[in-house]
Amino acid sequence: MPISVDDVIQLLCQLAQKKGMKAAVRHSGQGALLAGATAFVGGLMGGPPGIAVGGAFGGLLGAWMSAGQFKPVPQILLELPPAEQQKLCDEAIHILRQLDWTDAVQLTALVMGSAGLQEKLTAMLINYLSKQLGASVQYGK
Repeated sequence: MPISVDDVIQLLCQLAQKKGMKAAVRHSGQGALLAGATAFVGGLMGGPPGIAVGGAFGGLLGAWMSAGQFKPVPQILLELPPAEQQKLCDEAIHILRQLDWTDAVQLTALVMGSAGLQEKLTAMLINYLSKQLGASVQYGK
């Protein structure tokens, strides 16, 4: 039975909510720019030791600025553009295609009743978030 992208996204949202998943998209470009700028200023003011101190300070400042920017994974999934949601749906369907179900409610019940399917879908979701979005994921409610 064909399944809609919205149904798969809702299934993944329920799974992420059950696991208490949160993710933060890394702003590596901003952090690198900040570390580079502080290393440059440190080099101008203190020579080679200033570069090391400036780079370390910039790295710490960048990490501090991005700390606490975790958002619930369901919110991230619902905010994805349709093309990204379709990619995620395609990956999930590879895991779900062997199941026998009639509607989205039954599919959700099958997945929530199977620890193995939950693990596979969770691993796929974490892989997607880290590789495609550059996000770091944490658990806990």
